[in-house]
Amino acid sequence: MRRHTMEIQLKVLKTEEDYERALADLDRIFNAPEGTVESDQIDVLAMLIEKYEDEHYQIDPPDPIAAIKFRMEQAGLTQKDLIPYIGSRSRVSEVLSCKRELTLAMIRALHVHLGIPAESLIHEAQEPLSKALDDLDFSQFPVKAMEKNGAFHGFPIGNAKICDKAEEAIRWLVGRIGGFSAVPRMAAKKNDGMRLNAKLDNYALLGWSLQVLREASEHPSVGRFKSEALTDKFIQTLVSLSVTEDGPHQAREYLSKAGITLLAVPHLPHTYLDGAVFLTEGNRPVIALTLRYDRLDNFWFVLLHELGHLKLGHLSGDRSWIADDLDLASSDSKQEQDADRFASSALLPTDFDLDTKVRLSTNEVVAYAQDHGVHPAIVAGRIQHRRKDFRTFANLVGRGEVRKHFPVAGAGWSKKES
Repeated sequence: MRRHTMEIQLKVLKTEEDYERALADLDRIFNAPEGTVESDQIDVLAMLIEKYEDEHYQIDPPDPIAAIKFRMEQAGLTQKDLIPYIGSRSRVSEVLSCKRELTLAMIRALHVHLGIPAESLIHEAQEPLSKALDDLDFSQFPVKAMEKNGAFHGFPIGNAKICDKAEEAIRWLVGRIGGFSAVPRMAAKKNDGMRLNAKLDNYALLGWSLQVLREASEHPSVGRFKSEALTDKFIQTLVSLSVTEDGPHQAREYLSKAGITLLAVPHLPHTYLDGAVFLTEGNRPVIALTLRYDRLDNFWFVLLHELGHLKLGHLSGDRSWIADDLDLASSDSKQEQDADRFASSALLPTDFDLDTKVRLSTNEVVAYAQDHGVHPAIVAGRIQHRRKDFRTFANLVGRGEVRKHFPVAGAGWSKKES
């Protein structure tokens, strides 16, 4: 018995009529038996139809929240199951109710661990940026200095000057970190209890904070942070890295494995900052240093001071951000005094008294450092600080030995320590 073969036109679909005809043809031969001419034509028709649909019927990816809820339903997940990827229970609730925007850190975690397509999570159907942006005077941001520091690396400025695109550039930068809700609330204004200069410019401080958060989102830590991991042994091991030739780099790698991101972002004019510690989405800690003083002794003290804030529980409740100008006295803040004591005792014994010796040689300083497993710069720096004499053992403090371990995206570090 001779089998009747249906007439199927296999050609590029150019018109809506071609498309409708192809759909009808595919429907007619869809159940054709394997090995027949029609079964071979099914694949060709399907490709032709898919190509036409891609070009003429582009379908937007699902809304990010819809994509998350679909995956939850598909895998039988509850809101509690999202805490490791989004943060606290309240933060998960805020995200799912569209009250909080997804950050890059959240998007990465949801994509990697739950398999939600990244294009669905970063779809622009998200809620618009927080109205907090509307309250800002964008002309007040030091955008030229921020551009020099690499804050707008990748921003499509074209032939325009950054000053003429201040608002667009800041909004772009906020978008890079997942929206204004990702900015720690306390970064937008001065706060009691922090060691901040009275001459501090709030817009410079906020601009610096935005760049820190962008860098943190693009260079996340390797491990997952657990506060109980900050044991005395952990701190001692960190300090012992100071004796290595690339101690600052080793410290960054060591902290990353513990879930702590260590960054160096050049300070901006009128910020007067040495460092800050942030808790970003999901309670992920970020320590950011300005390295305005490019010395090993300064690096290790500021690092341990900010780590002290983290270990001592100074970041809790609504406080998710602390910044410090360590040139200022800490007498007006107990938490700053406690962080100072933590850093001092972590680096050197509490009974340190080498500075009281009338005559002290370089060899004695180096020998003391070796006996206590720290870099001589730490000992020399402590003596300078105690004696208020910054010429003493100036050749031992490791001047010019830190910034080279922290390249920046912009024009580089300023040569002026200020």
